[in-house]
Amino acid sequence: MSDSTDTGEETVTEETIPAETVEGDRTLAALAHASALFASFFGPILFLILADDDDELVKQNAKSALNFQIVVFVALVISGLLTIVLIGFLLLPIIGVIDLVLVLIATVKANDGQVYKYPYTPDIV
Repeated sequence: MSDSTDTGEETVTEETIPAETVEGDRTLAALAHASALFASFFGPILFLILADDDDELVKQNAKSALNFQIVVFVALVISGLLTIVLIGFLLLPIIGVIDLVLVLIATVKANDGQVYKYPYTPDIV
């Protein structure tokens, strides 16, 4: 669906961009994200290594999960250091909840055959 707004002389159309769908093993792609809940960045690394050479869905999802888990690890280290000034105690559970929610969303998207890109996550790997 698209929303059109008339701004006088020109018409602006907003459409949602469909997510990138790639062929591959959907179960392994979803597990690449879900494994991060139990094994931090070791789970996505394992699925990146185990992925077939021609399975782009698993590779791209594992790289995305690995990049996000590296960012989460850095955020946890920083908030751990900030516990000295007590603000880290507030940040630790917030980071945990954000990690849980985004990993679950990514798992569902990967199971649908989409490559999920985590928000505000650079391509490190």
